[in-house]
Amino acid sequence: MLSRRHFIAASAGAFAAPFAIGRALARPDKAEVLYDADAPVLGNPKGDITIVEYFDYRCPYCRKGYAAMMDLVRQDGNLRLVMKDWPIFGDASVTAAQAALGAASFGRYADAVEALITARGLKTDDDVMAALAAAGIDEAKLTKAVNDGIDKINGLLDRNYRQADGFGFDGTPSYVIETAVFRGALDADALRTMIGDARKAKAKAKADAPI
Repeated sequence: MLSRRHFIAASAGAFAAPFAIGRALARPDKAEVLYDADAPVLGNPKGDITIVEYFDYRCPYCRKGYAAMMDLVRQDGNLRLVMKDWPIFGDASVTAAQAALGAASFGRYADAVEALITARGLKTDDDVMAALAAAGIDEAKLTKAVNDGIDKINGLLDRNYRQADGFGFDGTPSYVIETAVFRGALDADALRTMIGDARKAKAKAKADAPI
């Protein structure tokens, strides 16, 4: 199994920056939060409502809520889900985030997310790699993808960190649903309510817009 140092071979120490950033001074930009071009999208890429979840693969509340979130995304059919990796639970979380984003470059992001967030006991880098291998994600291909894309991956993680900091989030999961910000876990009923409110707000804004 490969350790995290193999993932960052192309950029030694590259992932130190996100954990050393001070408090952000400005509220995050809406377009960057909802439509960062480097952030993979689950659900319907053209959905009318965007849900952004700041999460960590080792967060028990993120893990608990994942199945309900994906059920809701499938049932609704018109939700655009952006999973913003915010690895705050240590080195294994960093490795998992880098690995999942690396897998996105060859079409295995959804598989990587599923494998990592449902895995039990992600305590080490080897645990991360074992979970991905069990999902049929080739280790050599993944390592190359992460190393080749390390600047892009770490740039995205840095932006995610700055956004979470700017919103004042103090833990995972935290959410942005269109323009509404929510700190802490939301169950399926709460998510449905928030999504409904977001749709009503968008419809009203469209109706009120000058012709």
